[in-house]
Amino acid sequence: MIRKAKLDDVRDIYKLIEIYAGKGEMLHRPLTDIYDNLRDFYVYEENGAIAGACALHICWEDMGEIRSLAVSEGASGKGVGSMLVNACLDEARSLGIPKVFALTYKPGFFEKLGFKPVGKEVLPHKVWGECVRCFKFPNCDENAVMIEL
Repeated sequence: MIRKAKLDDVRDIYKLIEIYAGKGEMLHRPLTDIYDNLRDFYVYEENGAIAGACALHICWEDMGEIRSLAVSEGASGKGVGSMLVNACLDEARSLGIPKVFALTYKPGFFEKLGFKPVGKEVLPHKVWGECVRCFKFPNCDENAVMIEL
C-alpha cells in the first residue's frame, strides 16, 4: 500500500536510505532532514513494515524534485519504485508543478517512467541552493532526468 508518511515512519525511511547510501548508490540523509521534510514523503507499506520510500520536494514555482527513492531488497522487482514515483508525480500534478526532476545513478529506471536526460545547468535553483553544500560538488556524478507534466 502506498500512503503519505507519518512520524512513526521516519526511522524506517532513514534505515532504507542508509542501506543504499552505504553502498554509494544514493546520498545520505540526516535523520533531522527526514523529519524536516516528512510531508514530502510517500511510503510503501507491506505486512505492517515500511518497504519503500520516496519524496516529492518543491524546489521553485515551476519545479519539483523526486528524492530519496529507496525500496527494500525484499520488495524490489515488484514495481514498488514505479508506484512511489507515480504517487509523487500525481501529487505534483495536483499542485500544478509543471516539471519534476531527479538526480540519480539509475537514469534508465526514470526513463522508463517518461523522464528524459537533461543537463544539470537547467536546475539552477537545485545546484546553487543545495548542491553547493554537497561533498560531491562540483564533481557530481549523478545523472539529471526530468519529466514535463
